[in-house]
Amino acid sequence: MIARFLLMLLLFWPAHLAAQEARALTLDEVLRSSATHAPQIVEALARVRQAQGRALGAEGAFDTVFDVDAQSRIAGYYDGTSAEGRVARPLTGNGGQLYGGYHLSRGTFPIYEDKAYTDRLGELKVAGLFALLRDRAIDERRGRLDLAARDVDLARLDREMVAIGVQARAIAAYQTWVAAGLRLRAYQSLLALAETRRGGIARQVQLGVRPAILLTENDQNIVRRRALVVRSEQEFAAAANALSFFYRDGAGNRLTPGAERLPAALPEFRPGRVTGPVDRPDLRSIDARLQQSALRLALAENDLKPRLDLRGELSYDMGRTGLGGLSRDGEEAIVGLRFSVPLQRRQARGRIAEARAEIDALRTRQQLVSDQIAVEVKAIVIALDGAEKAALLAAEEAELADRMAEAERRRFQLGASDFFLLNLREEAATDARVRLLDARARAVLAAADLAGATADRARLGLEGTDMP
Repeated sequence: MIARFLLMLLLFWPAHLAAQEARALTLDEVLRSSATHAPQIVEALARVRQAQGRALGAEGAFDTVFDVDAQSRIAGYYDGTSAEGRVARPLTGNGGQLYGGYHLSRGTFPIYEDKAYTDRLGELKVAGLFALLRDRAIDERRGRLDLAARDVDLARLDREMVAIGVQARAIAAYQTWVAAGLRLRAYQSLLALAETRRGGIARQVQLGVRPAILLTENDQNIVRRRALVVRSEQEFAAAANALSFFYRDGAGNRLTPGAERLPAALPEFRPGRVTGPVDRPDLRSIDARLQQSALRLALAENDLKPRLDLRGELSYDMGRTGLGGLSRDGEEAIVGLRFSVPLQRRQARGRIAEARAEIDALRTRQQLVSDQIAVEVKAIVIALDGAEKAALLAAEEAELADRMAEAERRRFQLGASDFFLLNLREEAATDARVRLLDARARAVLAAADLAGATADRARLGLEGTDMP
């Protein structure tokens, strides 16, 4: 019966371990969740949509406009009735516009409304206004549209920067949770050794082989190790609670992972190699602001120019001659110029000085941020190298401590060692494993910091997301 039970246990134990591993919470799962549902990222995405809404509103300055104006004299000497429809379309490459219309009238009009007369089938008109100096290369409408487009870029870059920070913190929270759970398991194993050993010591004390004080010393060790377990349980619960801020379900609700989701070992996280300048969203956002400042400078310089507009109009009256006479018949072409210039132009000069000062400040800011990033990345690389070296030493120490503890246990079983020394060896081995765990966790956290500082989207779980 016992042999059959052991055989079934051996058959099903690998499947049980596989199921345990399949349920383990992975870093990729956490990163996918936080990239989609983290409140800061969702808020930043809303700001992107807000900027896109403003950009759409700026495009409204180029909407085609249709209007109709009709009037009829219902009392008085004159009985004229007129109706005019007009369609106007602003030009996207010039500050002018194109427009056309249809005008039809009946009856008589006073001399000061002589333009209201048309032939019997009305008048068709096509016209255009073109800026030759001011508003030719850029005008307020195109400027607002370009500024709004840069605002969308800034919102997207801000969203990417927020996402990078969130993902780096999510990696840190996950690794802290795993390290806390594995630390708890190490102390639970240490406690289990003392609790398992207590029964054998109790029997030896009853047989008079061991002194009674040995049982008391073991109980003291059990209490001390239970205290370590309790403290580790609190740290593990706190780490799980912190991780729930990033680990969420499909509806965005927080999920607190339990001990059953804990991986068997601390997952590795290695950053990419840093080669060349770092391309970060905060640097690109300064570029976008420089483009906006250049646009404001161009708009201000445009206001310094005199206005010279060319206007052309072609009209054609249709049908029999109306009450306005023969002067309304046939085609008519008109060409005109309009010139104006402000004399002082102090407003434009002030805006030019302001825009140039803003450009100088942004360029200085760009150099400052670039230097700060270089120093930050170098400091993290130094810390990462140190953490990895410390982890290698900690691994060597843990291996030696485990060998010492195992040898001491064999000596104790053979009666060649005392209980005090055995406890020291076991606790030293556990402490070495915990130090190894902490050293590897510090290396992983430094790697996460480096991934965030270098905007490593692939390792932050942002590859394939909607980022600029």
